Formats: sequence, C-alpha cells, structure tokens
Amino acid sequence: MAFVIQSSRKDLGGFSVARIIPNIKQRFIGPFVFVDHMGPAEFPAGKGINVRPHPHIGLATISYLMEGSMLHRDSLGSIQEINPGDVNWMTAGKGIVHSERETIETRGKDHVLDGLQCWIALPEEKTEMEPSFIHINRAQLPYIHKEKLLMRLIAGEAYNYTSPVKTYSPMFYLDAITETGALVDRPCHESETAVYVVSGSVKIGEDTFSAGQFIILEDEQTIETIENSRYFLLGGKKLEKAPILRWNFVAYDEAKIQEAEQRWANGQFPKIPGDDSEFIPQPGK
Repeated sequence: MAFVIQSSRKDLGGFSVARIIPNIKQRFIGPFVFVDHMGPAEFPAGKGINVRPHPHIGLATISYLMEGSMLHRDSLGSIQEINPGDVNWMTAGKGIVHSERETIETRGKDHVLDGLQCWIALPEEKTEMEPSFIHINRAQLPYIHKEKLLMRLIAGEAYNYTSPVKTYSPMFYLDAITETGALVDRPCHESETAVYVVSGSVKIGEDTFSAGQFIILEDEQTIETIENSRYFLLGGKKLEKAPILRWNFVAYDEAKIQEAEQRWANGQFPKIPGDDSEFIPQPGK
C-alpha cells in the first residue's frame, strides 16, 4: 500500500524549504538521496536567496524550478542562471564547490522562488570522477503529450523517452500536468517510485492524496487524477549499497566523509572564481 512521507521545514537563511528525504521512514528513492521543495517563497525587492559557497562530493545535484530564477556559480568557473523548466545538473565527483544566488535583475523587484532541489548518489565506482556541470534548456527536454496530460522528462528514461541530461544509474524524473480523469502508468514497474503532488489531488490504489504529500508507491501501478493536478514522478533502480549522507557529502565509507570534512575545514577544496570571499562552515565544526 502506498504511504506518505511527511516533510519538515528547514531554514536556509531568509527562506525555508520542505525537506522530504532523507526521512526516518524512507532514506532513498532509487538513487535520489535528498529532495527539497524550495518555496514557494515570496521576496520583496532587495531580498532573496543567497546560499554561500559550500562543497559536495559523491553526488550529482539537479535543480529544477517551477517559478523564479537562481544564479549558479561553481569552482569549475560555471556561471549559469536557471529559469523555470531548465535543468542545472552538477556532478560533484571527487569534489566541487558552488553557490546559489540571484542576479541584480531578479533581486531588484518583488519575486517568487518555487522549485525542487534533488541530490543523486553516484555509483560507488563513480564517486572519484572529475566534477562537471551542464545546463539544459527546457526546449531540449522531451515532452510527452497525451489526452489529459502533459509531461516533461527532466532526467533519465521513461515511457520510451530519454532526457539529454546524462545520468549514472537507471532513474527517471518527470514533471506532470494532468486533467481530471487522467490515468498515468508507473514509469518503470521494477523501480522504486515516488509521486510528489504540487497541486490538485490524485488517487493511488484506494487512497487519495493532495498537494504537499510525497507518496511512496509499493505495488500500485497507476496514478489517477481526481482534480486537475501537477505532480512529479521520480525514482529509479534501488541502490545496491546504501551510501553515507552527512551534511553535503555522500560516500560509501566513513573515511571518505571524514577526509572531505577535513579538506573543507582546511580550505583545501577549490574556490569559485569571483565568489570566494564567503563560505558556509560545516555545522558543528
């Protein structure tokens, strides 16, 4: 029977997010080891998001917005503003530093931010790969048009479509807009699957779920739209080995985590060109 994961609110300095996973009831969904719903947050002119430089290892981050914009900068020299429907995919590998801020044009007026931030665990053999960053415009992503539904494949493979976003293990990540009565099949029957309802309501099995609920599917194979809805489908092949997730680091042994913590404390991670005067200290250190 499908069950719900309850999110918790986390303050990121100036705005809060709904932290969905990791959760005591469900640590991972396929390779997804972290899911935050950022917003919706309303900012007056002069205020906004300002996430200072911080490090990652052993994972890939995927940023996807429904409203607003963010400015990504990283230690590779990447500078990329992301807008609704676009994808920023950053592979940390053996180590990267990035910040998430805003442009003057965005900060200069009242604005809204609403989107999802996800982390994907790299397979153990890929954790020491070189870091990289790609930006994919929404026009390059596959659209799935059917009666009463419109879907965008953000990453991975689903319904015989493949996203241009390169992934490192079998997974899928879809943004769906559906009308009342729409029936959507589970993307991959063998994969771990979650549905995150943003608006409207859906029926899965014998139960109805509404906005803000993150539902883990078990044997259920169909999502029925009860009222016009927007939801995300995400998941993938179950992780063969559970990674360690601590702060911004993912690894498959404790020594790698401790090494990354020490590197950050000693200032040994690479710097972000033009954005190296601030940083986020590791909590508790």
